[in-house]
Amino acid sequence: MNRKLTRRTVLRGLGVSMALPWMESVQAFADEVPTNSRVNEPPVRMAILFSGCGFHSRQWWVKGSGVEMELGDVLAPLKDYRDRLTFVQGLYNAEALKGNIHSSQTGNLLSGAPLASGGVIRSGTSVDQVVAQSVGHMTKLPSLVLGCEKANPSVHKNYSMLYSSHISWSSPTTPTPLEVYPALAFDQLFKDTSGRENLSVLDAVLEDASDFRRGLSQGDRQKLDEYLTSVREVEQRIAKAGKRGEMQGWRPTRTEPDMPRPADGYPQDIVEHMRLMSDILVLAFQTDTTRVCTLKLNNDHGTLRFPHLGIDYMIHHLLSHTDSDDWLKVNQFFLEQMAYIAKRMDSIQEGERTLLDNSMLMLCSSMLNGHHDATKLPVVMLGTAGGQIKGGQNLDYRDQPNRQMCRLYLSIMNKMGVQLPSFGDADAPLAEV
Repeated sequence: MNRKLTRRTVLRGLGVSMALPWMESVQAFADEVPTNSRVNEPPVRMAILFSGCGFHSRQWWVKGSGVEMELGDVLAPLKDYRDRLTFVQGLYNAEALKGNIHSSQTGNLLSGAPLASGGVIRSGTSVDQVVAQSVGHMTKLPSLVLGCEKANPSVHKNYSMLYSSHISWSSPTTPTPLEVYPALAFDQLFKDTSGRENLSVLDAVLEDASDFRRGLSQGDRQKLDEYLTSVREVEQRIAKAGKRGEMQGWRPTRTEPDMPRPADGYPQDIVEHMRLMSDILVLAFQTDTTRVCTLKLNNDHGTLRFPHLGIDYMIHHLLSHTDSDDWLKVNQFFLEQMAYIAKRMDSIQEGERTLLDNSMLMLCSSMLNGHHDATKLPVVMLGTAGGQIKGGQNLDYRDQPNRQMCRLYLSIMNKMGVQLPSFGDADAPLAEV
Protein backbone atom coordinates (compact mmCIF):
# COMPACT_ATOMS: atom_id res chain seq x y z
CA MET A 1 0.00 0.00 0.00
CA ASN A 2 1.24 3.46 -0.87
CA ARG A 3 -1.16 6.12 0.39
CA LYS A 4 -0.98 9.38 -1.51
CA LEU A 5 -3.33 11.89 0.07
CA THR A 6 -3.62 15.61 -0.35
CA ARG A 7 -2.47 17.91 2.45
CA ARG A 8 -1.70 15.20 5.01
CA THR A 9 -2.08 11.49 5.68
CA VAL A 10 -4.33 10.67 8.60
CA LEU A 11 -5.49 7.73 10.67
CA ARG A 12 -9.21 7.75 11.34
CA GLY A 13 -11.49 6.31 14.01
CA LEU A 14 -14.82 7.09 15.62
CA GLY A 15 -14.87 10.87 16.05
CA VAL A 16 -11.09 11.09 15.65
CA SER A 17 -8.58 11.97 12.96
CA MET A 18 -4.87 11.74 13.70
CA ALA A 19 -2.48 13.35 11.24
CA LEU A 20 0.84 11.57 10.81
CA PRO A 21 4.43 12.82 10.71
CA TRP A 22 6.48 13.04 7.52
CA MET A 23 7.47 9.63 6.16
CA GLU A 24 9.56 8.63 3.20
CA SER A 25 6.96 6.02 2.20
CA VAL A 26 4.09 8.51 2.02
CA GLN A 27 3.56 11.88 0.42
CA ALA A 28 2.23 13.19 3.69
CA PHE A 29 2.46 16.90 2.98
CA ALA A 30 1.59 17.11 -0.72
CA ASP A 31 -0.87 19.89 -1.53
CA GLU A 32 -3.59 19.65 -4.16
CA VAL A 33 -1.74 21.78 -6.69
CA PRO A 34 2.08 21.83 -6.62
CA THR A 35 3.26 25.40 -6.14
CA ASN A 36 7.01 24.91 -5.83
CA SER A 37 9.80 22.33 -5.79
CA ARG A 38 9.11 21.46 -2.12
CA VAL A 39 5.91 19.51 -2.89
CA ASN A 40 6.89 16.35 -1.05
CA GLU A 41 9.25 17.97 1.43
CA PRO A 42 8.16 18.71 4.99
CA PRO A 43 6.62 22.17 5.37
CA VAL A 44 8.16 25.06 7.28
CA ARG A 45 6.61 25.78 10.68
CA MET A 46 6.79 28.83 12.92
CA ALA A 47 6.39 28.99 16.69
CA ILE A 48 6.60 32.08 18.86
CA LEU A 49 7.23 31.74 22.59
CA PHE A 50 6.68 34.69 24.89
CA SER A 51 7.96 35.46 28.38
CA GLY A 52 6.88 38.73 29.97
CA CYS A 53 8.98 41.36 31.76
CA GLY A 54 12.23 40.71 29.92
CA PHE A 55 15.32 39.04 31.31
CA HIS A 56 18.28 39.58 33.63
CA SER A 57 19.94 42.81 32.51
CA ARG A 58 23.51 41.49 32.87
CA GLN A 59 23.05 37.92 31.61
CA TRP A 60 21.15 38.29 28.33
CA TRP A 61 24.00 38.41 25.80
CA VAL A 62 25.88 36.53 23.12
CA LYS A 63 29.51 36.93 22.05
CA GLY A 64 30.97 35.64 18.81
CA SER A 65 29.15 33.47 16.29
CA GLY A 66 28.87 29.90 15.08
CA VAL A 67 29.25 26.86 17.27
CA GLU A 68 31.89 28.66 19.36
CA MET A 69 29.62 31.56 20.36
CA GLU A 70 29.49 32.36 24.06
CA LEU A 71 26.11 32.63 25.73
CA GLY A 72 25.11 34.64 28.77
CA ASP A 73 23.75 32.66 31.71
CA VAL A 74 20.12 33.25 30.72
CA LEU A 75 20.73 31.63 27.33
CA ALA A 76 22.91 28.80 28.65
CA PRO A 77 20.13 26.16 28.20
CA LEU A 78 20.42 26.69 24.42
CA LYS A 79 24.14 25.96 24.13
CA ASP A 80 23.62 22.64 22.32
CA TYR A 81 21.84 24.42 19.47
CA ARG A 82 24.31 27.20 18.69
CA ASP A 83 24.73 25.94 15.13
CA ARG A 84 21.03 26.72 14.54
CA LEU A 85 20.71 29.72 16.84
CA THR A 86 20.11 33.29 15.70
CA PHE A 87 20.52 35.97 18.37
CA VAL A 88 18.96 39.32 17.51
CA GLN A 89 19.42 42.52 19.48
CA GLY A 90 18.47 46.13 18.94
CA LEU A 91 15.05 45.77 17.30
CA TYR A 92 12.06 47.66 18.69
CA ASN A 93 8.45 48.68 18.16
CA ALA A 94 8.01 52.44 18.06
CA GLU A 95 4.34 52.20 19.10
CA ALA A 96 5.33 50.26 22.22
CA LEU A 97 7.18 53.33 23.52
CA LYS A 98 3.91 55.25 23.71
CA GLY A 99 1.28 54.91 26.40
CA ASN A 100 2.01 53.01 29.61
CA ILE A 101 4.33 50.17 30.52
CA HIS A 102 3.40 46.49 30.27
CA SER A 103 0.04 46.61 28.43
CA SER A 104 1.14 48.99 25.69
CA GLN A 105 4.50 47.22 25.38
CA THR A 106 2.90 43.81 24.84
CA GLY A 107 -0.38 44.32 22.98
CA ASN A 108 1.39 45.22 19.74
CA LEU A 109 4.55 43.13 20.18
CA LEU A 110 3.73 40.93 17.18
CA SER A 111 2.08 43.61 15.05
CA GLY A 112 3.76 46.98 15.64
CA ALA A 113 0.31 48.57 15.56
CA PRO A 114 -0.87 51.57 17.61
CA LEU A 115 -2.99 50.68 20.65
CA ALA A 116 -6.22 52.24 21.85
CA SER A 117 -6.30 53.43 25.46
CA GLY A 118 -9.13 54.11 27.89
CA GLY A 119 -10.05 50.45 28.22
CA VAL A 120 -10.93 50.23 24.51
CA ILE A 121 -9.50 47.21 22.67
CA ARG A 122 -7.78 47.97 19.36
CA SER A 123 -4.38 46.67 18.30
CA GLY A 124 -3.36 45.01 15.04
CA THR A 125 -3.43 41.55 13.50
CA SER A 126 -0.34 39.73 14.75
CA VAL A 127 2.26 38.11 12.52
CA ASP A 128 1.26 34.56 13.50
CA GLN A 129 -2.35 35.19 12.49
CA VAL A 130 -1.40 36.89 9.24
CA VAL A 131 0.49 33.71 8.35
CA ALA A 132 -2.34 31.50 9.63
CA GLN A 133 -4.86 33.34 7.48
CA SER A 134 -2.67 32.67 4.44
CA VAL A 135 -1.54 29.05 4.95
CA GLY A 136 -4.00 27.77 7.53
CA HIS A 137 -6.29 26.19 4.91
CA MET A 138 -3.61 23.55 4.35
CA THR A 139 -3.96 22.10 7.85
CA LYS A 140 -6.67 21.00 10.27
CA LEU A 141 -6.05 24.03 12.49
CA PRO A 142 -4.99 27.38 11.02
CA SER A 143 -3.01 28.03 14.19
CA LEU A 144 -2.63 26.88 17.77
CA VAL A 145 -2.55 29.52 20.51
CA LEU A 146 -1.47 28.19 23.90
CA GLY A 147 -0.84 29.79 27.27
CA CYS A 148 0.30 28.88 30.77
CA GLU A 149 -1.38 31.80 32.52
CA LYS A 150 -4.95 32.94 31.95
CA ALA A 151 -5.81 36.38 30.62
CA ASN A 152 -6.25 39.37 32.92
CA PRO A 153 -9.33 41.47 31.93
CA SER A 154 -8.59 44.47 34.18
CA VAL A 155 -7.26 47.93 33.27
CA HIS A 156 -3.79 49.20 34.20
CA LYS A 157 -2.83 52.86 33.80
CA ASN A 158 -5.59 53.52 31.27
CA TYR A 159 -4.82 50.49 29.06
CA SER A 160 -6.64 47.17 29.05
CA MET A 161 -4.64 44.34 30.62
CA LEU A 162 -5.88 42.12 27.81
CA TYR A 163 -2.99 43.68 25.91
CA SER A 164 -0.52 42.22 28.41
CA SER A 165 -2.30 38.83 28.35
CA HIS A 166 -2.46 38.21 24.59
CA ILE A 167 0.32 38.23 22.02
CA SER A 168 -1.81 36.73 19.24
CA TRP A 169 -4.50 38.88 17.59
CA SER A 170 -6.85 37.59 14.86
CA SER A 171 -7.94 41.14 14.05
CA PRO A 172 -7.24 44.59 15.52
CA THR A 173 -10.14 44.15 17.95
CA THR A 174 -9.97 40.39 18.57
CA PRO A 175 -7.31 38.66 20.66
CA THR A 176 -7.06 35.06 19.44
CA PRO A 177 -8.73 32.68 21.92
CA LEU A 178 -6.05 31.43 24.29
CA GLU A 179 -6.09 27.78 25.37
CA VAL A 180 -4.62 27.32 28.84
CA TYR A 181 -6.02 23.83 29.48
CA PRO A 182 -3.73 21.04 28.19
CA ALA A 183 -6.62 18.59 27.82
CA LEU A 184 -8.57 20.94 25.57
CA ALA A 185 -5.47 21.86 23.59
CA PHE A 186 -4.89 18.14 23.03
CA ASP A 187 -8.51 17.73 21.93
CA GLN A 188 -8.04 20.41 19.29
CA LEU A 189 -5.34 18.31 17.65
CA PHE A 190 -7.16 15.00 17.45
CA LYS A 191 -10.86 15.01 18.31
CA ASP A 192 -13.44 15.76 15.61
CA THR A 193 -16.65 15.24 17.57
CA SER A 194 -17.82 15.80 21.12
CA GLY A 195 -19.24 13.16 23.44
CA ARG A 196 -16.33 10.73 23.24
CA GLU A 197 -15.43 11.42 26.87
CA ASN A 198 -12.50 9.29 28.08
CA LEU A 199 -12.00 7.10 25.00
CA SER A 200 -8.34 7.22 24.05
CA VAL A 201 -7.44 8.85 20.75
CA LEU A 202 -5.05 5.99 20.03
CA ASP A 203 -7.61 3.31 20.85
CA ALA A 204 -9.93 4.88 18.28
CA VAL A 205 -7.42 4.66 15.42
CA LEU A 206 -5.54 1.44 16.18
CA GLU A 207 -7.33 -0.60 13.49
CA ASP A 208 -6.53 1.96 10.79
CA ALA A 209 -2.97 2.24 12.11
CA SER A 210 -2.47 -1.52 11.81
CA ASP A 211 -3.60 -1.52 8.17
CA PHE A 212 -1.53 1.53 7.35
CA ARG A 213 1.63 0.09 8.93
CA ARG A 214 1.80 -2.80 6.46
CA GLY A 215 2.68 -0.51 3.55
CA LEU A 216 5.51 1.35 5.25
CA SER A 217 9.25 0.88 5.04
CA GLN A 218 11.08 -0.52 8.06
CA GLY A 219 12.30 2.93 9.04
CA ASP A 220 8.84 4.44 8.75
CA ARG A 221 7.34 1.62 10.82
CA GLN A 222 9.73 2.52 13.60
CA LYS A 223 8.87 6.22 13.20
CA LEU A 224 5.13 5.43 13.36
CA ASP A 225 5.57 3.34 16.49
CA GLU A 226 7.61 6.07 18.20
CA TYR A 227 5.02 8.70 17.27
CA LEU A 228 2.08 6.65 18.56
CA THR A 229 3.97 6.01 21.78
CA SER A 230 4.55 9.74 22.25
CA VAL A 231 0.83 10.45 21.76
CA ARG A 232 -0.06 7.77 24.30
CA GLU A 233 2.42 9.21 26.78
CA VAL A 234 0.90 12.69 26.52
CA GLU A 235 -2.62 11.24 26.93
CA GLN A 236 -1.57 9.42 30.08
CA ARG A 237 0.15 12.47 31.58
CA ILE A 238 -2.91 14.64 30.98
CA ALA A 239 -5.16 12.07 32.63
CA LYS A 240 -2.86 11.74 35.65
CA ALA A 241 -2.51 15.49 36.02
CA GLY A 242 -6.29 15.87 36.04
CA LYS A 243 -6.68 13.19 38.71
CA ARG A 244 -4.00 14.76 40.90
CA GLY A 245 -5.64 18.16 40.60
CA GLU A 246 -2.30 19.82 40.03
CA MET A 247 -3.24 21.97 37.04
CA GLN A 248 -5.83 24.52 36.05
CA GLY A 249 -6.93 22.08 33.42
CA TRP A 250 -9.76 19.59 32.98
CA ARG A 251 -9.45 15.96 32.05
CA PRO A 252 -9.57 15.50 28.26
CA THR A 253 -13.36 15.10 28.18
CA ARG A 254 -14.68 18.64 27.46
CA THR A 255 -16.86 18.40 30.54
CA GLU A 256 -16.73 20.07 33.95
CA PRO A 257 -13.39 20.24 35.83
CA ASP A 258 -12.94 17.90 38.76
CA MET A 259 -11.59 20.72 40.95
CA PRO A 260 -12.16 24.45 41.26
CA ARG A 261 -9.69 26.71 39.55
CA PRO A 262 -6.86 27.83 41.85
CA ALA A 263 -7.80 31.09 43.49
CA ASP A 264 -4.73 32.93 42.19
CA GLY A 265 -5.44 31.93 38.60
CA TYR A 266 -2.36 29.89 37.68
CA PRO A 267 -1.55 26.16 37.77
CA GLN A 268 -0.21 24.72 40.97
CA ASP A 269 2.26 22.60 39.02
CA ILE A 270 3.72 25.06 36.52
CA VAL A 271 6.51 22.66 35.50
CA GLU A 272 4.14 19.97 34.26
CA HIS A 273 1.81 22.56 32.73
CA MET A 274 4.58 24.08 30.61
CA ARG A 275 5.91 20.68 29.59
CA LEU A 276 2.49 19.48 28.50
CA MET A 277 1.94 22.60 26.42
CA SER A 278 5.41 22.17 24.92
CA ASP A 279 4.68 18.56 24.02
CA ILE A 280 1.37 19.53 22.45
CA LEU A 281 3.16 22.17 20.36
CA VAL A 282 5.60 19.54 19.10
CA LEU A 283 2.79 17.07 18.34
CA ALA A 284 0.90 19.76 16.42
CA PHE A 285 3.91 20.37 14.18
CA GLN A 286 4.89 16.72 13.93
CA THR A 287 1.44 15.77 12.64
CA ASP A 288 1.03 18.86 10.43
CA THR A 289 -2.15 19.65 12.37
CA THR A 290 -0.97 23.25 12.18
CA ARG A 291 2.12 25.08 10.99
CA VAL A 292 1.69 28.13 13.21
CA CYS A 293 1.78 28.19 17.00
CA THR A 294 2.21 30.73 19.78
CA LEU A 295 2.95 29.70 23.34
CA LYS A 296 2.59 32.40 25.97
CA LEU A 297 4.58 31.08 28.93
CA ASN A 298 3.24 33.85 31.16
CA ASN A 299 1.63 37.28 31.09
CA ASP A 300 3.67 40.42 30.83
CA HIS A 301 2.26 41.66 34.15
CA GLY A 302 2.15 38.09 35.44
CA THR A 303 1.55 36.46 38.81
CA LEU A 304 3.25 33.09 38.40
CA ARG A 305 5.31 31.77 41.32
CA PHE A 306 8.09 29.19 41.14
CA PRO A 307 8.14 27.01 44.27
CA HIS A 308 10.02 24.26 42.40
CA LEU A 309 12.96 26.70 42.22
CA GLY A 310 12.64 27.56 45.90
CA ILE A 311 11.16 30.94 44.90
CA ASP A 312 7.67 31.29 46.31
CA TYR A 313 7.99 34.62 48.07
CA MET A 314 7.37 36.91 45.08
CA ILE A 315 5.36 36.85 41.85
CA HIS A 316 7.07 36.95 38.46
CA HIS A 317 6.31 40.61 37.75
CA LEU A 318 7.77 41.90 41.02
CA LEU A 319 10.73 39.53 40.83
CA SER A 320 11.65 41.03 37.45
CA HIS A 321 12.47 44.33 39.17
CA THR A 322 15.16 42.75 41.34
CA ASP A 323 17.75 41.52 38.78
CA SER A 324 18.68 38.99 41.45
CA ASP A 325 20.05 35.46 41.34
CA ASP A 326 16.48 34.22 41.81
CA TRP A 327 15.41 36.23 38.76
CA LEU A 328 18.18 34.54 36.80
CA LYS A 329 16.91 31.11 37.90
CA VAL A 330 13.43 32.00 36.66
CA ASN A 331 14.84 33.23 33.33
CA GLN A 332 16.74 29.98 32.87
CA PHE A 333 13.59 28.01 33.66
CA PHE A 334 11.81 29.77 30.78
CA LEU A 335 14.74 29.18 28.41
CA GLU A 336 14.73 25.53 29.44
CA GLN A 337 11.24 25.27 27.95
CA MET A 338 12.59 26.48 24.61
CA ALA A 339 15.50 24.05 24.86
CA TYR A 340 13.11 21.21 25.69
CA ILE A 341 10.98 21.96 22.62
CA ALA A 342 14.11 22.17 20.47
CA LYS A 343 15.38 18.81 21.77
CA ARG A 344 12.05 17.14 21.06
CA MET A 345 11.87 18.65 17.59
CA ASP A 346 15.47 17.79 16.80
CA SER A 347 14.82 14.12 17.61
CA ILE A 348 12.13 13.88 14.92
CA GLN A 349 13.64 13.10 11.54
CA GLU A 350 11.92 14.50 8.43
CA GLY A 351 13.84 13.35 5.39
CA GLU A 352 17.33 14.81 5.41
CA ARG A 353 16.46 17.30 8.14
CA THR A 354 14.81 17.27 11.54
CA LEU A 355 11.61 18.96 12.61
CA LEU A 356 13.76 21.63 14.27
CA ASP A 357 15.62 22.24 11.02
CA ASN A 358 12.29 22.65 9.25
CA SER A 359 11.00 25.19 11.77
CA MET A 360 11.50 28.67 13.14
CA LEU A 361 11.23 28.74 16.94
CA MET A 362 11.41 32.26 18.36
CA LEU A 363 11.42 33.46 21.97
CA CYS A 364 10.74 37.13 22.63
CA SER A 365 9.59 39.48 25.37
CA SER A 366 7.89 42.83 25.66
CA MET A 367 10.94 44.53 27.16
CA LEU A 368 14.65 43.91 27.45
CA ASN A 369 14.63 43.69 31.24
CA GLY A 370 12.49 44.32 34.30
CA HIS A 371 13.30 48.03 34.19
CA HIS A 372 10.78 48.35 31.34
CA ASP A 373 13.35 49.05 28.61
CA ALA A 374 11.46 48.48 25.33
CA THR A 375 13.94 50.36 23.14
CA LYS A 376 15.85 47.12 22.47
CA LEU A 377 13.77 43.95 22.47
CA PRO A 378 15.25 40.52 23.31
CA VAL A 379 14.95 37.92 20.55
CA VAL A 380 16.49 34.49 20.12
CA MET A 381 15.60 32.02 17.37
CA LEU A 382 16.30 28.34 16.79
CA GLY A 383 15.91 26.39 13.55
CA THR A 384 16.68 27.13 9.92
CA ALA A 385 13.22 27.16 8.25
CA GLY A 386 14.14 24.26 6.00
CA GLY A 387 17.61 25.63 5.27
CA GLN A 388 16.46 29.19 4.59
CA ILE A 389 18.11 30.73 7.67
CA LYS A 390 21.81 30.52 8.43
CA GLY A 391 22.42 29.33 11.97
CA GLY A 392 25.06 30.52 14.42
CA GLN A 393 24.29 34.20 13.84
CA ASN A 394 24.76 37.07 16.29
CA LEU A 395 22.91 40.03 14.78
CA ASP A 396 23.22 43.51 16.29
CA TYR A 397 21.00 46.32 14.99
CA ARG A 398 21.40 48.72 17.93
CA ASP A 399 23.25 51.39 15.97
CA GLN A 400 21.49 50.86 12.67
CA PRO A 401 18.60 52.81 11.14
CA ASN A 402 15.38 51.04 10.29
CA ARG A 403 15.60 48.62 13.18
CA GLN A 404 11.87 47.92 13.33
CA MET A 405 10.87 44.63 14.92
CA CYS A 406 8.37 44.25 12.09
CA ARG A 407 11.25 43.82 9.64
CA LEU A 408 11.96 40.52 11.40
CA TYR A 409 8.31 39.56 10.98
CA LEU A 410 8.48 40.26 7.26
CA SER A 411 11.46 37.90 7.10
CA ILE A 412 9.59 35.22 9.02
CA MET A 413 6.53 35.57 6.80
CA ASN A 414 8.69 35.26 3.70
CA LYS A 415 10.04 31.94 4.98
CA MET A 416 6.45 30.75 5.42
CA GLY A 417 5.63 31.68 1.84
CA VAL A 418 3.69 34.82 2.74
CA GLN A 419 4.94 37.81 0.74
CA LEU A 420 3.79 41.25 1.89
CA PRO A 421 5.13 44.66 0.78
CA SER A 422 4.90 45.96 4.33
CA PHE A 423 3.85 45.01 7.83
CA GLY A 424 3.34 47.32 10.79
CA ASP A 425 5.93 50.08 10.51
CA ALA A 426 8.32 48.11 8.24
CA ASP A 427 8.52 47.92 4.47
CA ALA A 428 11.55 45.63 4.06
CA PRO A 429 12.62 42.34 5.70
CA LEU A 430 15.93 41.81 7.48
CA ALA A 431 18.42 40.61 4.88
CA GLU A 432 20.25 38.42 7.40
CA VAL A 433 17.19 36.41 8.48
